[in-house]
Amino acid sequence: MSDFLKLLLGTVIIRPYVFIFLFVYLIASMCQIGWKNSLIYLVIGYLIAFLSEYSSIHCGFPYGLYVYVNKTAGRELWVAGVPFMDSLSYVFLAYCSFSMALFLQSPVIKKGSEVLLLDTRAIRRSWQVLVLGALLMTFLDVIIDPVALLGSKWFLGKIYGYPDGGIYFGVPLSNFGGWFLVALVMIFCIQRLDSAIYSTDRLDQIFSCLPWNSFIGVFLYVGIMGFNITIGYLVKAYPLALVNTLMSALFMALAFSYTIFKIYHVNRDDLTTHLRDFPKARASLLLP
Repeated sequence: MSDFLKLLLGTVIIRPYVFIFLFVYLIASMCQIGWKNSLIYLVIGYLIAFLSEYSSIHCGFPYGLYVYVNKTAGRELWVAGVPFMDSLSYVFLAYCSFSMALFLQSPVIKKGSEVLLLDTRAIRRSWQVLVLGALLMTFLDVIIDPVALLGSKWFLGKIYGYPDGGIYFGVPLSNFGGWFLVALVMIFCIQRLDSAIYSTDRLDQIFSCLPWNSFIGVFLYVGIMGFNITIGYLVKAYPLALVNTLMSALFMALAFSYTIFKIYHVNRDDLTTHLRDFPKARASLLLP
């Protein structure tokens, strides 16, 4: 047990950025789906991610065949040949993609300097959010994976590689197909958990009233994009960094424009339906 705790602590020390993102995930998810669902999904999401990675490094499915390079044995936690922090990352990547999809699919309303998300249970459970969330998580990987492949040039370190290379900055297209498939499974689990367990205890009420609470997952999504774009420039991978910048800028411009459109086209029924499903949501405090 002491060795496990030592390796876990080593993981936190070596990979602090992963746990910062994980902390933001916990705040975001507690605001939207409650603290019980957040903790349950932390375990379920990790297990799905681990099994997908374990399968790929042994069987080539679902991401295609790749190998992990264990150069940090004794310094951080590895589980059956898979770095603990890598599978853990899938949890917040899937959740912030779900959160971004929910934002894009839901009405929004502006009150003062704050924008409020008027989502409903039907929107949260919809196949549109499921598919869009999976696409958004795959889009994140299109940005992340080529940067991670350059880990030897930054503080990630060389932890994995594709024996046969790949067409997209060294990454095979099969990898992105695998991410879409796994993202579907993980986001579906978020939707089912949110449907099955709805808590209204005091802690959930506190989180549901935080300013901008529905957008913390969206901010996390944007932050992860920005983090990886910045790393690309820092390691002087300029073609990759430029492609990531252009793709992200186009996405952000479209999302911003669509948000403005939704603000001007929101109606009273959107607010009524939102508050019917979430009577203690922040909108109930700020709007008459």
